[in-house]
Amino acid sequence: MTLGAFNIQEFISAFIILFAVIDAIGATPIIISLRESGKVVKPFKATWLSTLLLVGFFYVGDVMLKLFHVDIASFAVAGSLVIFLMAIEMLLDVEIFKFKGPSGEATIVPLVFPLIAGAGSFTTLLSLRAEYADINILLGLLANMAFVFFVLTMTDLVQRWIGKGGVYVVRKFFGVILIAVAVRLFTDNIAELIIEISAKAAQ
Repeated sequence: MTLGAFNIQEFISAFIILFAVIDAIGATPIIISLRESGKVVKPFKATWLSTLLLVGFFYVGDVMLKLFHVDIASFAVAGSLVIFLMAIEMLLDVEIFKFKGPSGEATIVPLVFPLIAGAGSFTTLLSLRAEYADINILLGLLANMAFVFFVLTMTDLVQRWIGKGGVYVVRKFFGVILIAVAVRLFTDNIAELIIEISAKAAQ
């Protein structure tokens, strides 16, 4: 990872994709509900724990894939399907991914996991590695974490600013964006896999 690999277009693309997946604005009603139910939400703790988990998985996840002999292209194809299902959730207001984990402190569960650092975020990070340089993905992630911190500290203000209708529109808009991302990830990487399979078959 070098600064020479920085590309503003890749950075913006990675930021927007992660922004859509993490969906901090869309999680605003959930955060408000947690606070209204008496749960303690600590913005700084939630932000740094989420960042630690996501950055850690960004690197360790690749090692884990190698242990299972899975390449980035294959993971990107699988990840595109997960991203597609997440987009369907956002567009159709259906629940496909159900969280049945243990109850506990709201800062960690469900805020850090699975709302911020969940399966969708993990999958998207590794899928993006098939497309962009690491530095651009990580900077896009850090920018998103700064935004997450802002939303967590200013939840009530954000809700008043854009309103429930604004939250609804944002979720729909980024649902469409995610479908487009999923299609591109799938087509780009499935072609690479087909070429690889054809080359092995020809040997």
